[in-house]
Amino acid sequence: MTRLTRRDFLKASAMGMGAVVVSTGLAGCVFDSDDKRSTEFTHGVASGDPLADGVVLWTRVVPDKDFEKAVSVAWEVATDKDFETLVHSGTAEARNVHDFTVKVDVRGLSAGQTYYYRFHSSDSQSPAGTTLTLPEGAIDSVRLGVVSCANYPAGYFNVYREISKRDDLDVVVHLGDYIYEYSSEAESYAAADAAELGRAFPEDNNLELIRLKDYRRRYGIYRDDKDLQTLHKKMPFIVVWDDHEVANDAWENGAENHNDGEGDYGTRKLEALQAYFEWMPIRPVIEGNDEAIFRTFRFGNLVDLHMLDTRHMGRDEPLDYLNYFTSAGLDEARFTADVGSKNRTLLGAEQLLWLQSSLGYSTATWQVLGQQILMGRMNLPAELLVKIATEDFEGLPQMLGELAQIKGRQLAGDTSLTPEESARINTVAPYNLDAWDGYQYEREVVLGTAKQLNKNLVVLAGDTHNAWANNLKDIDGDQIGVEFATASVSSPGLEEYLELEEEQIAGAEQGIGLLADDLDYLNMNQRGYMVVTFTAEEARADWYFVDTIKSREYAIDTARSASRSVRPGVGNRSLEMST
Repeated sequence: MTRLTRRDFLKASAMGMGAVVVSTGLAGCVFDSDDKRSTEFTHGVASGDPLADGVVLWTRVVPDKDFEKAVSVAWEVATDKDFETLVHSGTAEARNVHDFTVKVDVRGLSAGQTYYYRFHSSDSQSPAGTTLTLPEGAIDSVRLGVVSCANYPAGYFNVYREISKRDDLDVVVHLGDYIYEYSSEAESYAAADAAELGRAFPEDNNLELIRLKDYRRRYGIYRDDKDLQTLHKKMPFIVVWDDHEVANDAWENGAENHNDGEGDYGTRKLEALQAYFEWMPIRPVIEGNDEAIFRTFRFGNLVDLHMLDTRHMGRDEPLDYLNYFTSAGLDEARFTADVGSKNRTLLGAEQLLWLQSSLGYSTATWQVLGQQILMGRMNLPAELLVKIATEDFEGLPQMLGELAQIKGRQLAGDTSLTPEESARINTVAPYNLDAWDGYQYEREVVLGTAKQLNKNLVVLAGDTHNAWANNLKDIDGDQIGVEFATASVSSPGLEEYLELEEEQIAGAEQGIGLLADDLDYLNMNQRGYMVVTFTAEEARADWYFVDTIKSREYAIDTARSASRSVRPGVGNRSLEMST
């Protein structure tokens, strides 16, 4: 298999960003008068990667014939909705080699300003989009909309529609799984209702994605969704990939969902990431820029948002509990040595050093990590993990209830606990080895860095499809920061994986909440999004859930909305209920 290097990432970025141009001011718009083709802006507009002085604009324009010939595209940026006060304009070319996508990196803008933008060709005009630049200096607040895990066949993107109704967000932070690589056949992941909902993929894309043309087509299908188009048009995105942009449970040199007969994984990965760079409003990886897709966004003096790649550049293959079971049970000594090994990497040396340097350099009140996977410790009783690892879910709710009852007695100081009962709840191991729990040394390095530098740390996470809030403690039990994790846009959560009935959800949430010591909040069965608000006094997460993704008629389930907050400074930094 081809082993990918940093230069390979640069290549994927360059191939995906070949149509990018940098705009520094006003320029004339000149079209080829001999080009008589009809053109169409097929997928709306988008913006992303906002800076204090710039933002990336995106569109796609396709001709009706002569596809090997470029299409001239003009852009305009204005400070008003009517485009009477233009501040930037120019032209670029949309080419087949880049799937007719166009990006403009607009620079020289004013900080903290709303802008309006649009594109046009010789015979067509795009919708107008709204974007903004990041603020500088002293600011009062920052408000982020946080999403992840949008599975098209699973249901409608009601979550995207709901966010687009808001006028109080600065940006949308998408933590990955923007697309999924699976087909929409009924037996595929989360696709049982796809045909009934009209969410099945067309025949030419109803397959597992492996090649560039298939990844490109899948992005096109997603971006045909009007709810997603509307959200992209309304506000800028800050994005990072997770595993499904390539394949399930991806790591640096492989993936769980890359099998024999599917070709070279390195080739698949490069082509998947090329499509990502073509279709997403993100800057390219540039030679000499050590940040790669990991990068920092500065919101004045209040928030530094550090976006991380925990998937494709430095991650070792996840451990598997099944490799540690013997006839005598779990080989605890070998497992403990492997899961805590200093040689086991998630971020990789380059990215880890960059993050440490970024935290050291920053003077912002809040240090925020935008990344994919849960960082909080999720240690659960070993007997429960054996049941989950072997997918033996019969009797699971009853076992969970028994263990939670014993844990509750322990917390209440019940002296009648038997040694056998104590052993059941004290013999614990990490639940999810695909998360930071499977890469414990690097987690300690990150938490230790924040502790040493006395930083106010907030970690944002996606990936699990469920909403969580965790207190982040180091190996010594010291409180370092907090974690806010968003529910999925449409992908099913623990309720489906653990085969739980509706009436079992509340008990399961309470049970897991008791058993996982650092867990403060869990919603394990609803789709939704998170709004995280930062001020000098607190960081607050608010979770919102839709009552269905199986109908376009939906409501916010206000009874299940939740909030948690944390205050800055030594002696605080632990989760509190919010009202």
